Amino acid sequence: MSSKQKKLIKWSITSLVIALFIILLTIFIIWAVLQPKKPQFTLQDATLYAFNFSSIAPYFLSSTFQVTISSQNPNKRIGIYYDKLDVYAAYRTQQITYYTATPPEYQGHKEVIEWSPFLYGTDIPVAPSSGASLSQDQASGAIWLMIKLNGRLRWKVGSFTSGRYHLRVECPAYIPLSTRNTGTAEVGTSVKYQLVASCKVTV
Repeated sequence: MSSKQKKLIKWSITSLVIALFIILLTIFIIWAVLQPKKPQFTLQDATLYAFNFSSIAPYFLSSTFQVTISSQNPNKRIGIYYDKLDVYAAYRTQQITYYTATPPEYQGHKEVIEWSPFLYGTDIPVAPSSGASLSQDQASGAIWLMIKLNGRLRWKVGSFTSGRYHLRVECPAYIPLSTRNTGTAEVGTSVKYQLVASCKVTV
C-alpha cells in the first residue's frame, strides 16, 4: 500500500469520526434544549366484576377487573409512540391476572389518552404467604393491588424518532370488597370504584 493510499484511509477514518461526533453532539444539544419528560400515568377507576378466592390452602384466585388508566404527555415538542403495553394486576409481588395487551398508540404534545383494559385470571395459584395475607384482607373487606404496565415507547421530535425504551408503570389500587363502602357506583352486578391514583413511571 502506497503512502498516498494510507493518507487517504487515515483521512477517511478521521472524517467519519468527526462526522459521528458532530451528529451525536447535535442530538445531545437538541435533547438538552427540549428536556424530555416521561409521561404521567393515573389510575382513574376500577370496576370489579368477580373476585373468588379460596381462603383455605392450597389457595386459588379467580378475578375479573376493568381498569381505566390515563397518560398525559407533559412535553411541548415531543410526541410519544406506545408500541406495546401489557397490563396486569399483582398482589404484593405475585401476578394474579394474565397479561392484557393494549393497542399501539401515538400521543401528541400535551395530549391525554386513556386505556380501559379488562384484567382477568382463572384459578391462579397463590403462594402460601400471599394467600394467608389475602385471606386476612378479604375478611377485612378490602385489598391493596398493584396495577402494572410493562411495554416499549419511542420519542418523536419533528421527523426524528428515537429507538425503543422500556416503560414500567406501577399504580396502587385500594379495592373495597363490599358495596357498602362509599365512593362506589353500581354497574350491573359489578361495582365501579373511583380511585384517581398517581402511578410510578420508570423509563
